[in-house]
Amino acid sequence: MPQHSAREGLPVTETTVISISHAKDLIHAALTAAGVPADVAASVSEALVAAEAEGQVGHGFSRLGDYVSQVRSGKVNVDAKITLRARGPASLLIDADQGFAFPALDVALAAGIPLAKETGIAVMAVANSHHCGALSVQVEKMAAAGLIGIMVANAPKAIAPWGGTKPLFGTNPIAFATPQANGAPLVIDLSLSRVARGKVMNAHKANEPIPLGWALDVFGKPTTDPEAALAGTMLPIGEAKGTALALMVEILAAAFTGSAFSHQAGSFFSADGPAPRVGQTLIALRPDAESDFLARVSELLATIEAMDGVRLPGARRRQVIQKAEVEGLSVRTPLITLARSLANAEPEASAQSNRTDIT
Repeated sequence: MPQHSAREGLPVTETTVISISHAKDLIHAALTAAGVPADVAASVSEALVAAEAEGQVGHGFSRLGDYVSQVRSGKVNVDAKITLRARGPASLLIDADQGFAFPALDVALAAGIPLAKETGIAVMAVANSHHCGALSVQVEKMAAAGLIGIMVANAPKAIAPWGGTKPLFGTNPIAFATPQANGAPLVIDLSLSRVARGKVMNAHKANEPIPLGWALDVFGKPTTDPEAALAGTMLPIGEAKGTALALMVEILAAAFTGSAFSHQAGSFFSADGPAPRVGQTLIALRPDAESDFLARVSELLATIEAMDGVRLPGARRRQVIQKAEVEGLSVRTPLITLARSLANAEPEASAQSNRTDIT
């Protein structure tokens, strides 16, 4: 049933409530109609809906139209042959072959999680990849397996080095997750821009302004126009410290994996131009089985929660997920309409399933 919501000063936006299972089916149908193999479509739909369910709408339904356009133009390789090889006793290289990131991340975690449990650590470098969505979804999988999970990813250029006006770094997110003795894992996911660039793209698609403080235009002036913001630069968190972190991620995600730097990467949004070829690096750490790690983490988190006016990172995310599981997702109606249109489109010739070659 359509619903309406509005923020003060912004236009009313119609939304539609859809169950999580129906959302996955709808995205899956839209992707397979465009020629994406069923198993790849399943991986992508799972990740997009998981992001939508935790409130990261810039990584959810809003990406579907761009994904399909890039599949149709050939910018995303639906025939990608994912390869996996060891670079050392606890180091893996996964080549996404310019296909969707999510199947390559599935391969990385399927190999890396048992390796970390055996050796104590696994480093998974994903190369020649695409938009990887909400990093929280991936690190939580490691924490659910009893491991500490860390992930970094670079993205097409969006942030200028501090003091400059020309974008060079991506928003380059960082995520962390850890299990604890009591309750769900602690999950932290942050973009190195003040807000995720997907939020600016969402505002642009919805013809809505953005708040001051999110971005600068090409002249280095603050702007509320999302189009000017996309042409300009996102503002980093922590000013110069934020761009220093972005540089660190650039090295870990791009140089370490052999992928494109942010200023070389093709757009996540345009159907034209070169493939993004960005990278992601994941690290899984096994806590010492004989230590009291889980109990100590829980003790620390309980101490933080006991403070007046303090909320743990990720607490709101968990609440949003629980609400979505019970009530369904509230998605912008135009995005649902587009998804249904894509799902009902004449199916294109299906590609073969992605094969993983292990060497």
